[in-house]
Amino acid sequence: DCKDKEGAYLYREDSDKIGQSFASRVEGRVAIEDVIDPKSKKVIAVKGELIGKKEAKKIEAAEIPKVKIRSVVACKAGRGICQRCYGIDLGRNELVKLGQAVGVVAAQAIGEPGTQLTMRTFHVGGVVGADITQGLPRVEEIFEARSPKGEALISEIDGKVTDIIKEDIKTIIVKVESQDGKDSKEYKLPSNAVLSVEKGQLVGKGTPLSEGHVDLKKIHHVMGQEEVHRYIVREIQEIYASQGEGINDKHIEVIIRQMFSRIKILDPAGTDLLPGDIVEKDQFNAVNKEIKKSGGQVAKGENMILGITKVALSTESFLSAASFQETARVLINAAVTMKEDKLRGLKENVIIGRLIPAGTGFRGK
Repeated sequence: DCKDKEGAYLYREDSDKIGQSFASRVEGRVAIEDVIDPKSKKVIAVKGELIGKKEAKKIEAAEIPKVKIRSVVACKAGRGICQRCYGIDLGRNELVKLGQAVGVVAAQAIGEPGTQLTMRTFHVGGVVGADITQGLPRVEEIFEARSPKGEALISEIDGKVTDIIKEDIKTIIVKVESQDGKDSKEYKLPSNAVLSVEKGQLVGKGTPLSEGHVDLKKIHHVMGQEEVHRYIVREIQEIYASQGEGINDKHIEVIIRQMFSRIKILDPAGTDLLPGDIVEKDQFNAVNKEIKKSGGQVAKGENMILGITKVALSTESFLSAASFQETARVLINAAVTMKEDKLRGLKENVIIGRLIPAGTGFRGK
């Protein structure tokens, strides 16, 4: 148990959007705080306990708008994920066992129904130029954290749309001004964009100004990690729901955790890291812990959101990265920098023919 206090919220409105019952989404997760029925003031789910089927149904019936749960994305465990943040093992209906390869399960849970998704780009009837990527290509676009086709811009400030000007044939300018009038922003949109705001409308930070998909990096920049997490889960669930497939949130969260698992070094201070390096969170925390012990200055870094391909290539283990893509480059780099591989993951152990560190080969600490 990593004793995480942050967790994440599950929102009822998101469940309604993707057409899943709120009960099915909270079931099998661990509550971070007591869930209290707003009417009877009774405690439905106890802090730190698994939410079972009965409790989940009560939460649904009590119409509680959001529930704070332990989340895979916020888990503080160094390598892997702790049992409480993951919750129930869906195959066995009990708390997940130590050594369970949840990453592989997540990849299969997302990949298998993915074969049923449509492979084409739809033309949405009646909307000019709205080539909205859907189906499998859209899932790929999200997990690779690419800038989407027909991107929707989002407002970076809370305020009001003061003006919408058609500048020339190609562009429309949307002006947003904060309530106190101190801050204002202009957004240039292509003239074929379908605006989702009008003059005089109040907008919040992160409100999309036009139809389309939002760039994950922009949401991250404007609203932070929790909102990106919520957006990805909602988008992926909507895509699969449109084909009648349901995926448990935690599988998507396992992937999101990987997308957020890298840190860009801003100031290496007393460590042997280099500025601009992209390292794993675990590695970053371990290096800082060591330097703290010896009384040195800790390195500073910023959280990044990366696509899963980039994440796989920037792993600490060079065997794992080499087995994926750009083999020669990875091996040459490893040789030049005298890297050593601690063989902590599945792939590197498979390559050299050892027991994988999962299931019966799980070695605890």
